[in-house]
Amino acid sequence: MGSRWGTVPLIDMLKEAVLRTGCLDRVTSSAGRGDLALEVLAERLLLAVYAYGTNTGIRAVAGGEHGHSEDDLRYVRRRYLTVDVVRAMATEIANATFAVRQAGVWGAGSSAVASDSTHFGALDQNIFTEWHSRYGGRGVLIYWHVEEKSMAIHSQLISCSASEVAAMIEGAMRHGTTMEVEGNYTDSHGQSEIGFGLTRLLGFDLLPRIKRINHVKLYRPAAGEPDAYPHLAPALTRPIRWEVIAEQYDQMIKYATAIRSGTGSTEAILRRFTKANAIHPTYQAMIETGRAQKTLFVARYLRERDLQREINAGLNVVESWNGGNDVIFFGRGGDLTTNRREEQELSVLCLRVLQSALVYVNTLMVQDVLADDEWANRMTNVDHRGLTPLFWTHVKPYGEVRLNMGRRLSLREA
Repeated sequence: MGSRWGTVPLIDMLKEAVLRTGCLDRVTSSAGRGDLALEVLAERLLLAVYAYGTNTGIRAVAGGEHGHSEDDLRYVRRRYLTVDVVRAMATEIANATFAVRQAGVWGAGSSAVASDSTHFGALDQNIFTEWHSRYGGRGVLIYWHVEEKSMAIHSQLISCSASEVAAMIEGAMRHGTTMEVEGNYTDSHGQSEIGFGLTRLLGFDLLPRIKRINHVKLYRPAAGEPDAYPHLAPALTRPIRWEVIAEQYDQMIKYATAIRSGTGSTEAILRRFTKANAIHPTYQAMIETGRAQKTLFVARYLRERDLQREINAGLNVVESWNGGNDVIFFGRGGDLTTNRREEQELSVLCLRVLQSALVYVNTLMVQDVLADDEWANRMTNVDHRGLTPLFWTHVKPYGEVRLNMGRRLSLREA
């Protein structure tokens, strides 16, 4: 990629994505009666997003070659750059990427996402900062949902003690993009029996990579058949209690509908189920449903090598996304250095916008290269499977910020 376009500054990739997708149009049009020209407002918003998304801060970005002062950028940040605005930007860039993808290059669209968390250090004085045993440090978690071709469709800032099962469900249900999520890959920490039960009720598949799967117990479909599955006998345990599921079925559907419609959050519902000394009967029924669903999944997982490869490939994509975070969110050692929750969320969403812009522009670059017969004819099926738009060896994320809205990348019109 570098031989055709050279080294591309990260700010130029953001600018190209914004201009091509029009993801700032709603912000600038709603501010039409303000005291700023729309072009000036757009430039300052881009610089503010870049400042938060790289974690370098507005003061450092203001010293670049663009003609906007630190006070100018802080004013635009306070008045226009909200969490909702940046989330809408990320969603529109994702939708634009789905629209421009060429099936001949990237293959058919996927209906599954991979979700995982990554740890960001944060100030100890923050009430959301907690110690995380797995990552060995204090901070917060960012929970990502990333689809097969490396586009994030959802991100959440959560505390280290928050339920990753709840975060997984929230992201799959409320990502806001045009993608239809039918399956969700997770690592072991993102699955549980209640997770299997809820995803079954909500109509999508939980597809985890289960650690120590050889220790998982399978539940019998019915009682009174002790010799029905002789080869599975060491892994079998008691029968599913279908009567518990039948008794609480209407209540389970009620809670699932609340999650689907957004009238209740998954985290709040799970907390309500487990805060009493006695386990809630609907919660017991959901767990029983999850046991049945998990048994079906494990049997399928052990039988189908293609499913194992599919899950591993999906989780590798989200791990690569986390690797991109380290490259882009380089300022201040990659730690969140504010105590304000809104500022933390804004930083995470701006990081997502920058990385989504990178994936969007890289998608167009790859398609431009493969539009030449010389390159297209050299591609094998194995090469196509290995294609990814998440790479950054040609990107310049560091140095002085120079923003020139008139200088564009020489890419074909999408």
